[in-house]
Amino acid sequence: MISAKLLNPKSIVVVGGSDDITKAGGKVLKNLLSGDFPGSLYVVNPKATVVQGLTAYADVSLVPRTDLAVIAVAARYCPGIVRTLATEKGTGGFIILSAGFSEENEEGAALEKEIVDIINSTGGTLIGPNCIGYLNNIYHGVFTEPIPRLSPQGIDFISGSGATAVFILETAITGGLPFSSVWSVGNSAQTGVEDVLEHLDNTFDPLTSSRIKLLYIENIADPQRFLRHSASLIRKGCRIAAIKAGSSEAGSRAASSHTGAMASPDTAVDALLRKAGVVRCYSRTDLATVAALFTYKPLKGKRIAIVTHAGGPAVMLTDALSEGGMEIPHLSGPEAERLLEKLFPGSSVANPIDFLATGTAEQLGHIIDACENDFNEIDAIAVIFGSPGLFPVDDVYNLLHEKIRSCKKPVYPVMPSVINVKREIADFIARGNAIFTDEVLFGRALCRVNATPAPAVPEKMEDVTAGSSDLNGSSARTDMRVIREVIDGAGDGYLPPEKVGLLLRAAGIETVPESVVTSAEEAVRTAGAMGYPVVMKVAGPVHKSDIGGVALNISGEERVREEYARMMALPEVTGILIQKMISGSELFCGATAEGRFGHLVMAGMGGIFIEVFKDVATALIPVSENEARSMIRSLKSYKIIKGVRGSEGVNEEAFARVITSLSDLLALAPEIAEMDINPLLGTPDKIVAVDARIRVGSKDRK
Repeated sequence: MISAKLLNPKSIVVVGGSDDITKAGGKVLKNLLSGDFPGSLYVVNPKATVVQGLTAYADVSLVPRTDLAVIAVAARYCPGIVRTLATEKGTGGFIILSAGFSEENEEGAALEKEIVDIINSTGGTLIGPNCIGYLNNIYHGVFTEPIPRLSPQGIDFISGSGATAVFILETAITGGLPFSSVWSVGNSAQTGVEDVLEHLDNTFDPLTSSRIKLLYIENIADPQRFLRHSASLIRKGCRIAAIKAGSSEAGSRAASSHTGAMASPDTAVDALLRKAGVVRCYSRTDLATVAALFTYKPLKGKRIAIVTHAGGPAVMLTDALSEGGMEIPHLSGPEAERLLEKLFPGSSVANPIDFLATGTAEQLGHIIDACENDFNEIDAIAVIFGSPGLFPVDDVYNLLHEKIRSCKKPVYPVMPSVINVKREIADFIARGNAIFTDEVLFGRALCRVNATPAPAVPEKMEDVTAGSSDLNGSSARTDMRVIREVIDGAGDGYLPPEKVGLLLRAAGIETVPESVVTSAEEAVRTAGAMGYPVVMKVAGPVHKSDIGGVALNISGEERVREEYARMMALPEVTGILIQKMISGSELFCGATAEGRFGHLVMAGMGGIFIEVFKDVATALIPVSENEARSMIRSLKSYKIIKGVRGSEGVNEEAFARVITSLSDLLALAPEIAEMDINPLLGTPDKIVAVDARIRVGSKDRK
């Protein structure tokens, strides 16, 4: 729990405060004074008696009891200072701005641990070290600028990087965004991103709490806690956007499965954010643009009216929205004709709605009213309005201010003239509006926000350990006893084909009839009993086709004997797997263990789609049937699954059940390191697993 003495202190001491506002201790003291902190403010500086108008104490032992300490001294002095404050002065909140801790060397890490142990022993809360601080509506405990406009309904911003937090704040402030709190967690020695999310979730008040959360994350230490509290906040009505840095980090695994080769730490991050319902962003401007969108009414649909007095930006916005899956409906009919009569000759209402460079605020009002009331095919209105600098545009921006509040549909103001109408934009922002200055960035952000699904975490997951098989509703198809018998009897490495088949069937995944044989006579008897044609595959090597270890469409005894002799001569072959030859569309499903994230499931079309195009959808377990359907429908090859140009599709519901059954299997057998079912053969009636490999590896779970 985060201490109230950090959040709402009645007194603050700045240790290392000075008159030099070019240093952290001096600047944080100045910010506290400028922010009109209502409580008692103390400063410790052994070399001065008065600092910035305050009486200075020579040592922390002389300071009155105080709730919060902001510390800006060398790292080596911090443990002693913290100990005195925590044990003698009743201090429960600590913000350590100083660097020189775990980010630097082992000696610094030891100092950091000592500090955390002291604070934990007294039930306090630490922000940092190696951070810019913390600020909220009560006090400005940061040593940086700018200080954003603060409002209880503003944004809660959590950052793992102090410098990046400053840059994001600058970008967001210029777009008109207010803040409620800024958390710079630094080294996250005691309090990290997940801790702050948990606090915001547990203390959420629908009447007073901010509903917008922005995150800059460099490390997700506890993915399941992150998932639980992010999803919970979003269900409570919050909207969350995040940058996760470090996406290009190359994985060092030597993966032998398709899933393992395609998966990466960033793939798991992407799946985590999507499962939580968090909008992923990729730059400071992107994050600020998404945050600005969050301040407007939620978009209910994907049909956008573009209103402009400049053709070029409207064309670029149309392209950006169309590429992102949004629609720009053509407007026609009596309502469109009536609207056109209210505009100057040469205007167009087809959508984009162009009311020319000479268009007036009154005409813009008519357009917005028509989109709001007359055009049911419109879900939101984007208004692009700048100026060549010839005349003021206050009347237009006043109208937009009113329409943003009165319309039931979202009205988005795109204001590109950041120099020519700087004053008007500043006035517009001062009235509580967020703006967009680039139509393409706005369009792409709107598409991503609209495409981000609601949390795919079951509502009761807050009280359930992630990965529990009863979450999917498919556990009735799962034989837990058989699964655990196979896994408990297996060592690290690839399971033999017969064990793979046992696991799949125990998970409720249908397999093609198969048998492993070790003699030519047994091969002939088995093939005859199955009925020709059959498939023969080597048992032993992982990549069967690479060594010529697969033969299809075998239709007689002589061919069985020939292939048996040829395959048994291949290296590392321990037997021959014989399967009934079946037909259908090739599908793929697989999974890989992603450390703290749990198992990542992948699914898509098989064959060339997995080999070349890598057209796959991903999700972290547990995967619900709704989430599995969303995975399937997100595939570029989804039309093939549905059936295209007269060809039969595959049973979509059966495919979804395979995905959830695989999720259940992984929940019951977390020892599975990676696996592929490739191919699955799908028909309109059913889906059958033809080939699979499963590797057990306890080290992959760490």
